[in-house]
Amino acid sequence: MLARIYKPSRNAMTSGTGNTKYWVLEFEAAEAKRVDPLMGWQGSGDTAGQVRLRFADKDTAIDYARRHGIPHQVIEPKSRRPNVRARGYGDNFAHDRRGAWTH
Repeated sequence: MLARIYKPSRNAMTSGTGNTKYWVLEFEAAEAKRVDPLMGWQGSGDTAGQVRLRFADKDTAIDYARRHGIPHQVIEPKSRRPNVRARGYGDNFAHDRRGAWTH
């Protein structure tokens, strides 16, 4: 049962970076999901797929996996340039705004 250690990416629907400051240890699925014939829900007998551990940094997550004998794979995050403007959207409503409001 292989575990993946990665840093989650930001939500595509927002410009914020919330919930991206930590590292996650997640187990890969040991068996495929199957559809329940009565209700149509998906499920499996693999309970390790429900485990998701969060760590403050990568080294702590790797140390945890090694101490517990969990084979792991580390996925490095792709860095991106932060999109921070000088005053940003809040400048549109600033009390010391200079110039006419154009929109």
